[in-house]
Amino acid sequence: MNTPNLRVRIERDSLGEKAVPVDAYWGIHTERALENFPISGRAISTHGVLIDALAVVKQAAARANREIGALTPEKADLIDRVCSRIRAGEFHDQFKVGVIQGGAGTSTNMNTNEVIANVGLVELGHAKGDYQHLCPIDDVNRSQSTNDVYPTSIKIAIAFALRRMLVELRQLIAAFASKGDEFHDVLKVGRTQLQDAVPMTLGQEFGGFAVTLQEDHDRLEETIRLLSEVNLGATAIGTGITADPRYADAARKYLAQLTDLPIVTAVNLIEATSDTGVFMTVSGTLKRCAVKLSKICNDLRLLSSGPQTAFGEIRLPPKQAGSSIMPGKVNPVIPEAVNQVAFSVIGSDATVTAAAEAGQLQLNAFEPVIAHTLLESLQWMTQACFALRVHCVNGIEPNRERLDAMVASSVGVVTALIPHIGYGAGARLAEEALTSRKSICDLVVEAGLMDRERVLELLDPVRLSGCANPQRGRGLPHVEMEAIR
Repeated sequence: MNTPNLRVRIERDSLGEKAVPVDAYWGIHTERALENFPISGRAISTHGVLIDALAVVKQAAARANREIGALTPEKADLIDRVCSRIRAGEFHDQFKVGVIQGGAGTSTNMNTNEVIANVGLVELGHAKGDYQHLCPIDDVNRSQSTNDVYPTSIKIAIAFALRRMLVELRQLIAAFASKGDEFHDVLKVGRTQLQDAVPMTLGQEFGGFAVTLQEDHDRLEETIRLLSEVNLGATAIGTGITADPRYADAARKYLAQLTDLPIVTAVNLIEATSDTGVFMTVSGTLKRCAVKLSKICNDLRLLSSGPQTAFGEIRLPPKQAGSSIMPGKVNPVIPEAVNQVAFSVIGSDATVTAAAEAGQLQLNAFEPVIAHTLLESLQWMTQACFALRVHCVNGIEPNRERLDAMVASSVGVVTALIPHIGYGAGARLAEEALTSRKSICDLVVEAGLMDRERVLELLDPVRLSGCANPQRGRGLPHVEMEAIR
């Protein structure tokens, strides 16, 4: 890994000596990992929330060790200060190990220990690597193991990322709800299996989008409580070896204060150290949200298709030229991008599932890929919600003229008459309307099944769309009665 003429310092571990760049805040364990895992081309610093989470876990550990007397106040306070600096954004570029790594996260934990120790040494006026004054393992990693630090950090990082995503998801939900209100008076023809069904309002359609996403928001929010159960204090396999019995609760207390999460220590630390079930729960719930968001984007693309020869019911804001050969073509690029995010999240869920299943005995060695795929999915979903809201939903407009024309020519309104004329008569009238191009109202009156006044009452747009019933959506349809006469 070392380039010619690069100034280095020599560090030592149980495997021997190794040169480390003299200016680097990482140490020998990180340097070995850089050689061993040149796989992903992406450092763990790709996920800033993970670095923040690692720092906050080390900060809570230092405070707990200070409280129980496992570290001197001077060393504990120094570690605490360094962690605060990392959480403020300093030194993130020193977290160099790859997101894909063997060792169940040991390289990540050691990268963190070494950076904290060396930053602290420089603050004390010592050279990097002079670990007799502040040691990555004996001091920064006191009372800890990778096997409780790393999964705890992943859970906190996911909770941090999830809270950010939920902010964007809430704003997207509000945008759809706002469009639902804006379009409350726009009548349209609903469809099932891509075939004409019965009337509804465009407001009801967009309100439905808001409600379905709100359900996923609530399910995702519930997972934060599950992520807040940690095994910090378990050390290697859950027995708590090398940690004072008082440490786990003290660390939990400080971690809750620092993260504003409802942190609890798992009841069974043996189980909690080997179990990755919560990651599957988060991943599956996130996948559900992504799938439903993708379905909504499918609907937006269909409803805006054309604009002349397809549905053309709504107009998406034009964002860029859609073709290098066809002038005037504009594509639904924002929903298409969000669709692709959903595809990636679906694939990531399969990765998380396989990694969770592959764990063996007292530990799961594959948490690095779980962490990377989940954090990437959350980051992409956060940006997808933002892009869909700002660049698409906020600018959607209805094509009222086309919607009016389609409602006026729809035979689906006959469904509202079935309770009064029977299914058989309704089917015959629908077939006749399609062939004769006459209105349903005229055909019912001509057949002597009902007088015109009664037909118009039953085909009132408010009744047709169900807007008279608050449980079915609100809104006064825009289409005038003349359209169905």
